[in-house]
Amino acid sequence: MFSKSRREFLSTAAAVSLMPLAHSQNSSAVSWYRRAYRWGQTNITEKDPVRYDIGWWREYWKRTGVQAVIINAGGIVAYYPSKFPLHYRAEFLNGRDLYGELAKAAHEDGLFVMARMDSNRTSQNFFEAHPDWFTRDIDGKPYRASDKYITCINSPYYDDYLQQVLREIIELSHPEGITDNSWAGMGRENICYCENCQKKFRLRSGGALPRKADWDDPAYREWILWNYARRVELWELNNKTTQAAGGPDCIWSGMNSGSVTSQARSFRDLPEICKRAHIMMLDHQRRDDDTGFQQNGDTGKRVHGLLGWDKLAPESMAMYESGPGYYRLASKPAAEGRMWMIAGLAGGIQPWWHFISAYHEDRRQYATPGPVMNWYKTNQSLMINRQPVATVGLVWSQRNTDFFGRDDAAELVDAPYSGFMHALVRARIPYLPVHVDEIDKNAGQLTTLILPNLGAMSDAQCAAVRRFAARGGSIVATGDTSMYNEFGDGRADFALADVFRVHRTTPAPKLAHEREQRRPRGTADRFLTDVHTYLRLSPEMRAQVNGPHIADEPKPAGKRHEVLHGFDETDIIPYGGQLQPLRVDSGTVVPLSFVPAFPTYPPETSWMRVPKTDVAGLVLSESGKSRVAYVAADLDRRYSKEHLPDHGDLLANIIRWASGGNIPLTVEGPGFIDCHLYRQGKSMILHLVNLTSAGTWRAPVEEFIPVGPVQVKIHLPEGVSGRSARLLVAGGRRPVSVRHGVASLDVTSIKDHEVIVLE
Repeated sequence: MFSKSRREFLSTAAAVSLMPLAHSQNSSAVSWYRRAYRWGQTNITEKDPVRYDIGWWREYWKRTGVQAVIINAGGIVAYYPSKFPLHYRAEFLNGRDLYGELAKAAHEDGLFVMARMDSNRTSQNFFEAHPDWFTRDIDGKPYRASDKYITCINSPYYDDYLQQVLREIIELSHPEGITDNSWAGMGRENICYCENCQKKFRLRSGGALPRKADWDDPAYREWILWNYARRVELWELNNKTTQAAGGPDCIWSGMNSGSVTSQARSFRDLPEICKRAHIMMLDHQRRDDDTGFQQNGDTGKRVHGLLGWDKLAPESMAMYESGPGYYRLASKPAAEGRMWMIAGLAGGIQPWWHFISAYHEDRRQYATPGPVMNWYKTNQSLMINRQPVATVGLVWSQRNTDFFGRDDAAELVDAPYSGFMHALVRARIPYLPVHVDEIDKNAGQLTTLILPNLGAMSDAQCAAVRRFAARGGSIVATGDTSMYNEFGDGRADFALADVFRVHRTTPAPKLAHEREQRRPRGTADRFLTDVHTYLRLSPEMRAQVNGPHIADEPKPAGKRHEVLHGFDETDIIPYGGQLQPLRVDSGTVVPLSFVPAFPTYPPETSWMRVPKTDVAGLVLSESGKSRVAYVAADLDRRYSKEHLPDHGDLLANIIRWASGGNIPLTVEGPGFIDCHLYRQGKSMILHLVNLTSAGTWRAPVEEFIPVGPVQVKIHLPEGVSGRSARLLVAGGRRPVSVRHGVASLDVTSIKDHEVIVLE
C-alpha cells in the first residue's frame, strides 16, 4: 500500500514544478542556454572546406527543427584563418573561413551557435616551437597520440594560448558559447613529468610527483586529487575568458561523458562540474552490450540529479555506426539510433544529432533523427521543467570509482551498479541515481537506498547512511560496501556493520593493483574467478513439490521470506561467485546460503560435495520502519554480466521488500519496458520506453517489436486529479479509473515508446 506520508512527500517534492517560470520559454530575457532544447552537429573533416553544401545543411537544420548547432572552429584543426601561425589550418581550407560562413548562416536562420574546439593535441611544428608546453614521460620523452603531440594541462598552452584562441573566435564570429570535447587533457593512464607539472605539484603537495601509478602511495593519491582540481580550475578560467570577451551569457562548457568511469579516467569531476555548468554538453553517443539503452536514461537522471532539473543536458547522439568498429561514414541502423535518442529523452536529455563529415555516400542516416526531433519539438513543453517521482535511490560515487575501483572499476563499480539498474528497469520500479554526498539532500523523497558494492566510503558518508536508516529509511547494500575508507584503505569490519548487522571475520584485504595482480572478478579474496557455485534457499521446500523424492529430503520448516517469492519450485539458484564466512547478528533472517564449487565436467562428476553451509548469501533485518538487506553474494555484478532471470527476480524482490510497498508505479503486461515517472505542475508524466528486441543485449537493434496491452497504475500525489490521460505517441485519450488515490489505465500497444500525461 502506498502510504499517506509518501503521497504527501510527492506533493512537496514537486512543489518546484508548480511554481510559474520567471519568464516564458521563448523570452529573450531567459539565457539562451536555457532555451536551446534541440541541437545539431556536422563534425567537419579537413576535406569538407571544398565540398560543404551549406544550403543543403541549412534546409536540414529546418527539417529537423534544431535551435542550436555546434560548428568546428579550432584547436587541433582550424576551420577559419586564425591569426596564430601555429594554429594548424585544415588541409583543404585554402584561406576560406568555413567556420565563419556556417556561424553566419546559422545566426541568419535564428539558431544559437556553439563553436567547437578539440584542443589537447598539436602537430610537430607546434611542439618544436614550444617544447615546454607538452607532456613528458619519466625519461623526458614527449607523449604522443598517433602523429600528434599531447599538450600539458598545466602549461601556458592552456593558461595563455588557448585563452587567446577563445577570444579570437568570439571576436570574429560572436558565437553564443564554446564547447570542447577534449578539454581535460591527458588522462590518468600516464603521469606527466614536464617542468610545469613538477613545479606545480611540488607547490601543492610539498613533494615530488609519484614515480609510478600506485594507489597506496600518498603522493599518487594526491596527484589524482590535484588533477581533478586542475580541471575544475580550467573550467572556471575558460568561462572567465569567454564571458569577458562575449558577455555574461557567452559561456564555455566542455563536453562530458555519460560514463562515471570515463569521467574518472579523464579527471572530470562530475559533481564539481555540475555545480559550475550553465548547460551540460554530453558526449555520450552509444550503448554497449552490458548496459543497454537504459543506461542513457540513467545518465540523464544522474546528471540532472547534480545539475538540477531546471537546466539542460543535450547529448551527442551519433547517426553514424558508432559500435565497436566506429564506421564513421556509415549509417547506424535507424532503429538503433532512434532508440538511443528516445532512451535519453526519457531520462531528461535533450536531443542532438551528430554526423561525421558534411558529405556522405551512405545517405540513409539523414532520415534517422527527424521523427524523434520533430516529436520532441511538438511535445517539448512536457519534456522539460518537471521533477522525477521515485522512492528508490541507487547510490553512486566517483571517488568509489577512483579509489575502490582503481584499475578494475568496470568489474568492481560499474557492473554492480548496472546490475541493479537492469533489475530495477526489468521490474519497472522508478528510481533515481543519488550521489553518495547528497543522501541527506534526497532523504525526504526516498524510502530506500541501494548501495551497490560501494566499497570506498568516508566516515561522513557512512554517517549519512546511518541517519537515513535512523529516520526509517531502508537500505539494500552489497559486497564490500563500507569496507574501505575514501582512499581504499581497508577497515577491520564494515563501517556500517551496525546497520547491516553482519561482520567480517577477517579484515578487508588490500585492494589489488592492475599492473601487479590483475583479478578478473571482484576484490581480493571475495571473487577469485567465476565458478560452479549455487545459493540455497531456506527453508527447503522440495519435499512438497512434484518430482522424484529421496528418504533424507529435508522436511519443510515454516514459510519462506517474501524476498523468495516466485521461487516455490526450487531450493537452489545458480550463483557462480565465491563467498567468505560472515558473523551474523542475532535476530536477523538468512534466506540464502552458499553452496561451494563442485565439478562441472565430466557430467558424471557434477554433484554437490557440500550441499549446504552456514555461509550467508543474504541477511535481512528490521528496526522500526527501517528494513535492511545485506547481499553478500554479488548478484548485482553477476546480473549485469549474465542477465539470469533468477538474479533479476531476486534483486527486485529484495528492493520491493525493503521499500515496504512505497513504490509509486505499477506497470503490468508483456515486454521489457523502461519506466520514467515525473510530475509537472498538476500533471503526472509517465515515459515508457519499449526495450523489447532481439538486439536488447547485443547491438544493433534492427527493428521495433511492439508490446501490449499494458496496464498502468500511478499513485497520485495531492493536487493531481489524474482523471484524464493523453498519449503523446499514439495520440488521443484513454479512459482512467481513479480509486483510493490510484489512477489506472490501459495502453493497447507500445512500439518504440509512449508518453502518458495524467491531468
